[in-house]
Amino acid sequence: MAFFTLKQCTVAALLLAANLAQAQLPAQASTDSVTTEPLTAFELDIRAPDAVQQLLSNHLELQRYRVMPDLTDAEVQSLLLSAQKDATDLMATLGYFSPVIGFSLLPGAGSAARVIRLEVEPGPQTRVADVRLVLDGPIAKDPRSASQRRAVEDGWSLPANEVFTQSTWDAAKDQALKQLLSRRFAAATLRSSRAEIDADKATAALEVQLESGPAYTIGSLDVQGTRHYNELLVRRFARLQTGDDYALSELADAQKRLTDSGYFDSAYLSLDLASDPAAAVVRAQVKEASLQKLVFGVGGSTDSGARWSAEHTHNQVPGMGWRAINKVSGDRYSHTFSSDWTSQPEDSQWRWATSALLSQNSVGQIDVNTQRYRFGRFTSRADLDQSYYLQLERTAAFYQENFEEVVNDAVTANYAFSLRRFDSIPFPSRGWGIGGELAVGSVLGTEQEPYSRVLLHWRAYQPLENANASLFNRQRSGRMVYRAEVGAVLGANNQDIPFTQLFLAGGDSSVRGYKRDEIGVTHDGILSADSGRYMVTGSVEWQRPIVVGGVMTEWEGALFVDTGAVANRTEELSFKVGVGVGARWKSPIGPLQVDLGYGVATQALRLHLNVGFVF
Repeated sequence: MAFFTLKQCTVAALLLAANLAQAQLPAQASTDSVTTEPLTAFELDIRAPDAVQQLLSNHLELQRYRVMPDLTDAEVQSLLLSAQKDATDLMATLGYFSPVIGFSLLPGAGSAARVIRLEVEPGPQTRVADVRLVLDGPIAKDPRSASQRRAVEDGWSLPANEVFTQSTWDAAKDQALKQLLSRRFAAATLRSSRAEIDADKATAALEVQLESGPAYTIGSLDVQGTRHYNELLVRRFARLQTGDDYALSELADAQKRLTDSGYFDSAYLSLDLASDPAAAVVRAQVKEASLQKLVFGVGGSTDSGARWSAEHTHNQVPGMGWRAINKVSGDRYSHTFSSDWTSQPEDSQWRWATSALLSQNSVGQIDVNTQRYRFGRFTSRADLDQSYYLQLERTAAFYQENFEEVVNDAVTANYAFSLRRFDSIPFPSRGWGIGGELAVGSVLGTEQEPYSRVLLHWRAYQPLENANASLFNRQRSGRMVYRAEVGAVLGANNQDIPFTQLFLAGGDSSVRGYKRDEIGVTHDGILSADSGRYMVTGSVEWQRPIVVGGVMTEWEGALFVDTGAVANRTEELSFKVGVGVGARWKSPIGPLQVDLGYGVATQALRLHLNVGFVF
């Protein structure tokens, strides 16, 4: 037999009445024009500081009974008794453990039968007086874990003198446990936690005990889900080394490498906690991508107008196992066919590659036809890309002004690299990157003279933040972005270097405020700019997040100054300047950049659109 207290029966009856009242609301609403009866039992007037008022307004249980217009004053008084405790408990979640809370019942107005006024004096907000963080288990005595112990202790996010709230208390415990779980100790648990509150002194004494469990070391990789591709391909992209300490970030990076490889649509890596911690099994569940795919694309930009493309990929060409990507594309100024073939990665992570490219481009009043063939090797890591290759290139540049065609051939040995030290990609807020290309070779033809080509580019993000400010204020402070690029072709002045190995500037990712490749060498009698042997560009940009109603949005504003010059002699470099404003959006496919630039030399405005982060 079940027994119920009088209070339980009263609350149950009130809830039943509330449901009945809600069911009757449409009928009552339809007769509003002929009745003067109130539609709500009361209005709740909360008088408290903003943060407290918002919390009580959203979560006070009393709000549920507003839809019961037939509540008597006696029933409302009964509800206020439980509302007093409810409000006190809610205040405690914000660290107010000795608030003064008062309810008063006032005559109603309008559609409310009465007004309940809630007045709150929060009192002092509780602060942390002492923290005792205990790390038990193997981590406590393992000398190799000293740095991780310090990281957990130093990273405790609710130290002494900080305001104590339920949310910050929960977040601090979660963060400490996650730091422990992130490296070596994959089976760590929160053994116990306690917060002793002294309401009179408005202080909290905190105690947390974490159990590390055993330290895990990477053992074998158990691959599941492969059909077309060899398991060795998974191992080479995962790059997990037997005997290395377990790190959650390494598994996450391995997953990303597998999905970015193009061979797998999805990948999930997990550590088998039931296996031997000294050689723990990592399970890799993959879903293979199709052996072949055909992709059609359309797009556009302010520099080149509408753009189309068609691309066919074969991930494993029969007989050789290489990947082949053949692509045709076109826009207002160019039409291109390319064929790229790459081998699967070796144990060293290097891959063989060969490619061919045929293109037709219009650069101002110059039409350029290009043939380029490459063969070499490359490797790609999270922070460093490298490649070296042999290249044979021919360009035929037709100058429309004087109907002259210049054909140039060259063969070069090349090395290229890109080193990244950004905090986050594709939305960096601090860090730097540097990349470069070096080519040594010879022009072909009657005079086979040697030459060299070098191109360096650099980008850096500098946060404009006060280290002592809150996280929100540090994020909204914005940052400075610096960019520079320097290129040079060294050789005899009368050498006929292929047009595409010389330099031009201007456009979305160069000097904004000018058309793409608008900045170059201007010859007498020729209206458009020609490519030159030396190029220098630079940019300074201020970016700041856009805040609406105190909330950080996914948009940022920007102000920038760009400059650049192209010439055949260093002493002839004449810099052109572009200034402007822009907006940035953190889109799902990467940063969207919208800029309105003013070319000081041309005295013209130009809109620039760009999507993605490439370095």
